[in-house]
Amino acid sequence: QVHLVESGGGLVQAGGPLRLSCSASGRTFNMYTMGWFRPAPGKEREFLASISRIGNTTAYAGSAKGRFTISRDNNKNTLYLEMNSLKPEDTAVYYCGGDSAGAKVVVINPDEYNYWGQGTQVTVSS
Repeated sequence: QVHLVESGGGLVQAGGPLRLSCSASGRTFNMYTMGWFRPAPGKEREFLASISRIGNTTAYAGSAKGRFTISRDNNKNTLYLEMNSLKPEDTAVYYCGGDSAGAKVVVINPDEYNYWGQGTQVTVSS
């Protein structure tokens, strides 16, 4: 079992950067495929990015590709999301998720994640 806590959200001007962190409890963080999500119209969780257990494979949604970078430090039990060129439409609560199944290298479907953090608010002003 893993407990996830996001941090790093806040108010940022359009075009600016922000780095989100997701700290995980427990000693088995490297057994979880991780991902970042946010709500979207009609969706409780919209996929943004996912990273494999050892961090060598990543996947991005079209809205994130080229602007967001997912990474992890398994020694620190921490997942990151570097966000650049932020837009007002990026305003949302951002959630990290963990999938312990290990069936896929990266996981895009939020229904396949079995652990979630409480979310961190990102607000982008125009």
